Amino acid sequence: MNPRITLIGAGSATFGLGTIGDIINNKSLEGSTIVLHDINSGALDRIADISGQYIREKNLPYKLEATLSREEALKGADFIIISIEVGDRFALWEQDWQIPLKYGIKQVYGENGGPGGIFHALRIIPPILDICEAVRNICPEALVINFSNPMTKIVHTVHTRYPDLNFVGLCHEVASLVEHLPKLLGVPFSNLSIRTGGLNHFSILVEATYRDSGKDAYPDILEKGPDYFSTAPASFNHVGERSLFLEILRRFQVLPITTDSHIGEYIQWAWDVADHDGIRLFYDTYKKSMLSRKGLPIELLEQGMDEEEYWRVVPIIAGILTDSGHEELAVNVPNDGFIEALPRNQIVEVPAVIDRNGIHGIKLDPYPRAFAGLLKNQVAVHDQLTEAILTGSKQAVLQALLVDPVVDRIRPVEEMLDTMLALQKPYLDYIK
Repeated sequence: MNPRITLIGAGSATFGLGTIGDIINNKSLEGSTIVLHDINSGALDRIADISGQYIREKNLPYKLEATLSREEALKGADFIIISIEVGDRFALWEQDWQIPLKYGIKQVYGENGGPGGIFHALRIIPPILDICEAVRNICPEALVINFSNPMTKIVHTVHTRYPDLNFVGLCHEVASLVEHLPKLLGVPFSNLSIRTGGLNHFSILVEATYRDSGKDAYPDILEKGPDYFSTAPASFNHVGERSLFLEILRRFQVLPITTDSHIGEYIQWAWDVADHDGIRLFYDTYKKSMLSRKGLPIELLEQGMDEEEYWRVVPIIAGILTDSGHEELAVNVPNDGFIEALPRNQIVEVPAVIDRNGIHGIKLDPYPRAFAGLLKNQVAVHDQLTEAILTGSKQAVLQALLVDPVVDRIRPVEEMLDTMLALQKPYLDYIK
């Protein structure tokens, strides 16, 4: 089979060129047609010109197409990868983060959880639902893979609106364990068998075993982890904010997947212990990196984003085409009993087996009960936010804010909501 792989949001150099690089570096995908789609014609042309020239110069066995037409991009697609944002991503993210703080709501960061995550979701989910409606009409059998944040809220809303759509989410956060566990335990990662799970950006290491001996590695992680993570250098794109991370490790006896900036978005007491200076440094470093990248295109095409096994979309596509039966560390899928403490209508991040029939989540049993209690606090947020987006109800948005555990006061919330609806009116005008 020569698959047709469509990239939506391909005008982004990191996503577009990086994913093309992953595809053309995977032998099992030779013969594929790569379709680039974006609404920004200048960005799309740039990525198409760079990648097309590279493919021609190297005489690579791939066909490349680029189109501004969503219908053309989806026609005949076997796999669709979505990575989009709306508007000025950093300006809007900063509003999501800072405006709730001005109203006295002590949220940490604000991209995926808390009020900021709710406003981010209100902006980005409607265009993703439009894409999914087009997929359902044009190529309903395609596998749709989402990279966009806030991951859990996106996938939950899509599966509520389109329960039969083959839609999953992928995130690279689990790669921090690939980097740190070998250093912490003094063994190569190939000698470790691990399983992780929870919610996206709110996930933990559930199991860890030494392959050679079959011995449980978690006692060693709990013993060595506090000292190691107190002094360890940053993991790939994080600056190393780990005050909250270490509190969770010590008090819940579980190892988080990600650091304060993300996991802190979901926890009502996170503000007291999170490394706020580190979070700001992380954000500033990430923003500067994204806005000042130079000389990146050829590097991304030559190496792809999966060089360090951070981005797993192409291995998953290849695994489906080759019936590999391999296990992936983390996918975001509906909770078909994979974490029993959570309702089945929730979206969980769990390991999965990949074969010709698709992506099959793996049950995590037992799941740490106390940490599962923190996850349960998000259920009402997801359900209420999805209702708000699907109905356009301002009252439902207000209710989603008021059931979020990070929101610890009521009087300023409605004024905050009005402020955000006015600031982000071009994207939130459907909320009435």
